[in-house]
Amino acid sequence: MNPGIAYAAFAFFCWGLFPLYFHALAEVPALEMLAHRMLWSLLFLAIVLTARRQWKWLPQTLGRPRVLASFVASAVLLSANWFVYIWSVNNGHVIDASLGYFINPLVNVLLGVVVLKEKLRRAQWIAIGLAACGVLWLTWSAGQVPWIALILGITFGSYGLLRKTAALAALEGLSLETMILFPLALVYVVWLTLHGQNTFANSEFDSTRWLLAAAGPITAIPLLLFAAGARKIPMAALGLLQYLSPTMQALLGVWVFHEAFPPARLIGFVIIWAALALYVAEGLWAGRRPPPPTTSRRPASG
Repeated sequence: MNPGIAYAAFAFFCWGLFPLYFHALAEVPALEMLAHRMLWSLLFLAIVLTARRQWKWLPQTLGRPRVLASFVASAVLLSANWFVYIWSVNNGHVIDASLGYFINPLVNVLLGVVVLKEKLRRAQWIAIGLAACGVLWLTWSAGQVPWIALILGITFGSYGLLRKTAALAALEGLSLETMILFPLALVYVVWLTLHGQNTFANSEFDSTRWLLAAAGPITAIPLLLFAAGARKIPMAALGLLQYLSPTMQALLGVWVFHEAFPPARLIGFVIIWAALALYVAEGLWAGRRPPPPTTSRRPASG
């Protein structure tokens, strides 16, 4: 099996459990949570890079403006995605957030076809169309423009494309993104501290401090796995694997956080899972087909 599939699948599984983590930190405002994620992630990544003696790439990268510009863009997209997601979880919109990650695979497929010129077989197009119908049904049944879902789907889909075509590997790329955002995060946390609003310093619970400090590895490891997987598999496969994460999030929204889940939403989820089953079955069938026989031409006799 392609190791990229295993990397991406485990990343999506971890992300599927994230509502539990962020809900445990509901007292922390979304922007402050995002800042702490940047600070602790850089500390975690710096430890990993030092342990691996893997710093030689940094001076070389700093002299490449185009590479830096692409990672500034991916860092901004990732930050926007995280901010909206954290806010959604802590304000009772876990299912709305899960819809965003149902939309995101369609964005991945569109970017793969339009930008990377990836080719899809007929059954794959049918699966994509069926998934699109499921997302449209979920959107229509909500009765309003799903702005949370649209922002999450578009920002993470665009981030996935940038990471797939990035000049740096997963660890170096995520480290550079975090370094780019670190000064802003540090200034904001210092400002919170000076105004007595730093939750890490003011919380009455040690568990809150430990959970904030854990934001580094908890959020960095799935991103490393995702970036590694994104470079090894097609955008279409990456997109459909991602249905694992929003399905887990939606189930948590219903069973753990007791958000409304009417029958109309269930219909949409069933349609999307049918599309995923079709895509996977078609891929397995195509992989088992023997290659077409090659015929060798005899040289003409004189």
